[in-house]
Amino acid sequence: MSDKKSFFSKDETAVIRTRVDASQHGEHATSIYLSSSFEFENAEHARALFANEAEGNIYSRYSNPNNDEFVARMCALEHAEDGVSVASGMSAIFTCFAGLLQQGDHILSSRSVFGSTHQVLTNILPKWGIQSSYGDMDAFPHQWESLVRKETKLCYVETPSNPALDLINLKELTSFCHDRGIILVVDNIFATPILQKPIDFGADIVIHSATKYIDGQGRALGGVILGNKEYIEKIRLFARHSGPSLSAFNAWMFSRSLETLAVRMDRHCDNAEMLANWLFDREEIEILKYPHHPSHPQFELAKKQMTKGGGIVSFTLKGGLERGRSFLDALKICSLTANLGDVRTIATHPASTTHSKLTEAEQRAVGIEPGLIRISVGLEHIDDIIGDIQQALEASR
Repeated sequence: MSDKKSFFSKDETAVIRTRVDASQHGEHATSIYLSSSFEFENAEHARALFANEAEGNIYSRYSNPNNDEFVARMCALEHAEDGVSVASGMSAIFTCFAGLLQQGDHILSSRSVFGSTHQVLTNILPKWGIQSSYGDMDAFPHQWESLVRKETKLCYVETPSNPALDLINLKELTSFCHDRGIILVVDNIFATPILQKPIDFGADIVIHSATKYIDGQGRALGGVILGNKEYIEKIRLFARHSGPSLSAFNAWMFSRSLETLAVRMDRHCDNAEMLANWLFDREEIEILKYPHHPSHPQFELAKKQMTKGGGIVSFTLKGGLERGRSFLDALKICSLTANLGDVRTIATHPASTTHSKLTEAEQRAVGIEPGLIRISVGLEHIDDIIGDIQQALEASR
């Protein structure tokens, strides 16, 4: 891996200039290493690699130059010591849990989590004797203190949360966890390392679905787990033998996408902020949520933790579920698809899609009203985005 870090002063430079070494051909852009295995120099070299006495590639389920470059670039952005790349965002979450926990352990989680994460916590991990408890983000720390057990080994949070855009104070949460010997894991998908670096606030592990803003163009699935080297080693051991491997091609694409992440996030955030400002004055909107809008309940915290407000805007329409459906059906430009963080603006109705496995009471507990719409604001011209949403609001009356 090329190492010129002493010359880097900014993350944008580090992520572009961190790369695997070029081959004898001197290619300026990293090649794709589509190989399932790698040759050994001799029998002793093979033995040393398997004994972890030498560095190198053995098998792409273990490591691959493209995966190594992707992880190194993400570590540079998140200020992490080490990392592991995996096949999807959900495999990142499960692999992190499985690598760090064992039967009898307990997870303390924010109640506001992605629908599939909720399924892992409530239906899958209990099969192996791992229990969890939910804390409300607006009830930290008092409620959370009562939820901690002697078996609590890990705390997991999304901030901002999906889709209600709630936040939790990372500095205070870090102190809370470390005072009790609890590992803090932060899902940083919505903010990306461009806007927020949880490790700088003291978090132990950061998780990303690379499928979202990291890729940014809706092309590939992938995930990455970053953080404390000691914890990453345990996670890597589980990943190496259980096999949630990221393909070399996807890792190569993610590395290329990282080179434009900072530029893209600037446009996502600028568009999202303009959309939020426009929506705030609309009579059809009952509740607006955008971290850097003054109406957000945690506006001051958002300004401290996030350099910009992100690319997601959530709002609740007056008229509830039926109005929400009519609004979505009336959109002409915005996509209806199960993703976010794309260059294309995406509209989602979480209650009937991403969080549909939660009961209505569970949805309301995390801020998901029947009429809630989540907009992943893309890179189109803001006038066209607002124009499409405006005509859909009018058509759904």
